[in-house]
Amino acid sequence: MAESGTLTRADLSEKLHGRIGLPRSQCAALVEQVIAHMCHALADGENVKISGFGTFVLRDKAERIGRNPKSGIEVPIAPRRVLTFRASQTLRDRIVEAD
Repeated sequence: MAESGTLTRADLSEKLHGRIGLPRSQCAALVEQVIAHMCHALADGENVKISGFGTFVLRDKAERIGRNPKSGIEVPIAPRRVLTFRASQTLRDRIVEAD
């Protein structure tokens, strides 16, 4: 894993190369295909569930009134679609064990 503590696409493909022995270019392409498939599914309005990891859920938020904290003026916040992630219980348990 990278020194910054962030898992990157390159880290994933390198790990895949080490585990199954495919050439690095094929591993990188495989990682890209999986990510692209997830992105297309989310763009089409589908939720993405990865067993043992978690679920990416799209939510539609309604328009609401917000307040500018500096001036106190009320402003409308437009309706929007947001992406949330909910970790599976398996992932939560593994994170707690790591502490």
